[in-house]
Amino acid sequence: VQLVESGGGLVQAGGSLRLSCAASGIIFSSADMGWYRQAPAKQREPVAAIIGSGTTRYADSVKGRFTISRDNAKRTVYLQMNSLKPEDTAVYYCTAEGSSWGQGTQVTVSS
Repeated sequence: VQLVESGGGLVQAGGSLRLSCAASGIIFSSADMGWYRQAPAKQREPVAAIIGSGTTRYADSVKGRFTISRDNAKRTVYLQMNSLKPEDTAVYYCTAEGSSWGQGTQVTVSS
């Protein structure tokens, strides 16, 4: 399984970013996909998940601001992040089935 994230960067508070995660080596259309994040000196935490059927789940801290989606034809999962806050600063990781991980992409939100 290979997961490759992209789309991170530096943005001002209130701004938006869209992360992408391209997957290979799995039956993508039925795979449960998710995003986690890890801030400095903190544990990795779940952010959002989308199961094969399309059902989504979000951490309370991002509900109403982040949207996870998938494009099965492109074998890609997205995380649209709006109204970003400085506390959203972290390395964001894509996961497939909770067992395979990407290399991470840095998101930095300045105040």
